[in-house]
Amino acid sequence: MSMPLVVPWAQGLWQKLVRQHQESRLPHALLLTGHTGIGKSEFAQAFAHRLLCHEPTALQPCGHCRSCELLSSATHPDLVYLHPEEAGKAIKVDQVRELLQFLHNTAQQGGYRVVVMEPAESMNINAANALLKSLEEPGDNTLLLLVSHQPGQLMPTIRSRCQQVTFPVPAAAQASEWLAAELQQTPERAAQLLSISQGAPLKARDLFQRDLLKLRASLMTGLADLLKGRTSAVALAETLHKDDLVQLLEWFHSLLVDIARLQADADRQVVSNADMLKMLNAVAKKTTAGKLYTLIDQLQAERISLMERHNPNRQLLLETLLLGWVKLVR
Repeated sequence: MSMPLVVPWAQGLWQKLVRQHQESRLPHALLLTGHTGIGKSEFAQAFAHRLLCHEPTALQPCGHCRSCELLSSATHPDLVYLHPEEAGKAIKVDQVRELLQFLHNTAQQGGYRVVVMEPAESMNINAANALLKSLEEPGDNTLLLLVSHQPGQLMPTIRSRCQQVTFPVPAAAQASEWLAAELQQTPERAAQLLSISQGAPLKARDLFQRDLLKLRASLMTGLADLLKGRTSAVALAETLHKDDLVQLLEWFHSLLVDIARLQADADRQVVSNADMLKMLNAVAKKTTAGKLYTLIDQLQAERISLMERHNPNRQLLLETLLLGWVKLVR
């Protein structure tokens, strides 16, 4: 039976929460916060599993009781996962109302009722207000596990009713060792994947397993070709606009931050996109800080707009940002 993953750098946090449960000090709502791709989601699933198990060991679910069997087949009646109905969309008030009905029922397996909500910040205002009622009057043996990558976007009244748990970021050596073992890759390859994933091991694993490195290569090649006049912003936007826009903007932002680092201290050359260092150095020498930060601000505004679930003209958005890239060196 496959157990949910608890990453090595979160073992201390795991032990603390298990101890709280054993001592009957567990709150009714936990808010797991931290960077994307460091293991929060998997941790929440694992803790839900441990909580629902009828015969847990000191730290782990037993894996063989009736509750564990239901969890293994994803049919446990006392566990609900709440996500947006479509990726990038909002969690709606109707979804939360259904959840409240679940929370008012008695646990069918006689233990806890657990809700895992991710990303919690995707709740729209009506959904958040509906959830507040449950947070104010939680039932017995109920735990809401809210996973948030952007806790600042949550209503303060939601945050104040949860025990916030800040998820640890792994040290570079620990992350690299774990990723190399997970992917059966060399330490050097793992370090490269971590670098372009801003040190987030599960994001790096996802990039590798979903074969997104090809998309990144297309973006990097396209940006280099733009600077050399081999392609146009319109043509490159046409090529890329149907792909993962959030991911593309994240990579683009990472490049711009690297250029800012090089302008601030060209001798250190500590950048996330070390494989693009030649291009980064060339842009850093030619552009001005004013142009660079104007484009960074513009890109950040577009990223926030996407996170707030606006629906932009994808191709036009990319064309505008790519034209801004060209203007850096003109």
